[in-house]
Formats: sequence, C-alpha cells, structure tokens
Amino acid sequence: MPLSMHRASVPVFVRALEVLATLLDKGEAHARAQGQNPDDLVAARLADDMLPLSGQVQRASDASKGAVSRLTGVEAPAMPDEETSFAQLQKRVADTLAYIRSVDAAAFEGSEDRTVELKLPGGVLTFTGEDYLFGFALPNFFFHVVTAYDILRHKGVQIGKLDYLGPVQG
Repeated sequence: MPLSMHRASVPVFVRALEVLATLLDKGEAHARAQGQNPDDLVAARLADDMLPLSGQVQRASDASKGAVSRLTGVEAPAMPDEETSFAQLQKRVADTLAYIRSVDAAAFEGSEDRTVELKLPGGVLTFTGEDYLFGFALPNFFFHVVTAYDILRHKGVQIGKLDYLGPVQG
C-alpha cells in the first residue's frame, strides 16, 4: 500500500507540535528556575535578523495548518501573530493541533496530484501536492521547530537531541 498524504503529513505535524509544546514547557520552567521572567524568553532570538521564539512557534503553526489546508481545501483557522507569553504560545500550538486533528483523512485523498500555489513576494510557486508537502511544507515546518529548539538551547535550557526527537516509537 502506498504512503498516503494524510499519513505523511498529519502524524508528522502532530508529533512535532507536541514536541514543541514540551520544549516550551521546559523553556518556561528553566526561566522560572533561573528567577527570570519567562515571557522575556519568548522574545529571544538567535540573530538580529531572525524571528524570535514567538515568531518561530507562529511560523511552525502556520506552516503545518497551511499545509493541511492547501492539501485538503479545509479552511484553517486564522491566528493573528500576537503571542507574547508561554501560555499564549501553548494555546496556539494546542489550537493548531486541534485543527490538524479535526481534518478527516478522506479529505487528503488525491491531494498528491492537487495543484498547490504559494504566492510569495517574489512570485508564485506552483507544485503538485506531493512536491509541495515533501519539498516545501515539511522542510519549512521543521526549520521553524528546530529554530525554536535552538533558541531555547542557546538561552541555556537543558534540552538535547532526544528532547527534539521526542518519544521514539519502534
């Protein structure tokens, strides 16, 4: 049986978003243990020209719910980028997970051949659903998840590769 687009996307997004929520918990706990305001960590960034932790979580949310929406035609909820606290970031992750989990697997049928257009400042990119998922959506999503991890790690949060990978199932 070939790999379905649902199987290649939804469980992957869900697992990584759950890991992201755990990383945020660890970041907040670390800040509190250090006597720092946890919400200051939400504004932390790796470099001046990069998005802060909040922006990385927002983009991971947007990338995952946008991919599901583009592949299925099921409208994703709008989420303005206004999060400034760990609680707000956790809510965004939870809301993203709720949307992704709500989309029926049947909605993905045929999406590997569906045309997906991304309107970017430099023009329009056109993909098949399969090329979009594997060549753009998943790499973009993981870029933002790993950058959130990197920001937390850079700020001294005691996390490592196994925290990023999350529970490994054999």
